[in-house]
Amino acid sequence: MHKPEEDETAGEEEEAREAAEAREAAPEAEAAEPAGIDDANASPDEETGLAEGSDTPVRAPLRLSSPEDYKRVIEAALLASAVPLTATVLRLLFEPEPGGDLVRRLLEELRADWEKAGRGVELAQTASGWRFQTRPDYQVYLDRLKNEKPPRYSRAVMETLAIVAYRQPVTRGDIEDIRGVAVSPGVLKTLESRGWIDVVGHRDTPGRPALFATTKRFLDDMGLRGLAELPALPEIERMMDLVDTAHLEANATTPAE
Repeated sequence: MHKPEEDETAGEEEEAREAAEAREAAPEAEAAEPAGIDDANASPDEETGLAEGSDTPVRAPLRLSSPEDYKRVIEAALLASAVPLTATVLRLLFEPEPGGDLVRRLLEELRADWEKAGRGVELAQTASGWRFQTRPDYQVYLDRLKNEKPPRYSRAVMETLAIVAYRQPVTRGDIEDIRGVAVSPGVLKTLESRGWIDVVGHRDTPGRPALFATTKRFLDDMGLRGLAELPALPEIERMMDLVDTAHLEANATTPAE
């Protein structure tokens, strides 16, 4: 039989050994244990750790619990994008996807929100997608910050553009028949270089003349979703008159060489 003193000493040694092992395991348990705040009550902005190989804190993603949350994400994406974004592309922001109908409804609501706020920027839908853009009323002020003056187009260029827009696809011969004068190759080149018209095919007639039509960039620059939104011809003519008048005034103020 063991002596009582020996049993007591052995028990104390066993307790000391277990305590030491518990202290060694404690840091590992604390590292593995999540934050003391329950996940359901955690703030969406709460830091969750550091990125691997970086001192930058990693924040938990926002918890989207309402349509307003989705709308704010869409708003942020459009403000950060340099190009228009379609509803299909915007759906990729979310997992799982909320569906095209909801995204389109939120876009319309977002457009109304900015319209109601009366800001100098508006949300518009163009042929290429949705984008934030300056309201036309404020463009004249922004032009003052540009070092280069906006291009001025002649009446021949604007008339040719109007014919292509309303009669497309058309050939150079069609344009000449409508205008009643010859069309300089430079006129078409000007519109092509601007990205407003392009060759979309060839007519099946002798010589196979090129067919011209407007581009998606033309619609984007005009702030239109499609050709059905083109202004009436009188409005186009008014625009051409303004351009032509400005062009003539600029030439009149230039001293003769």
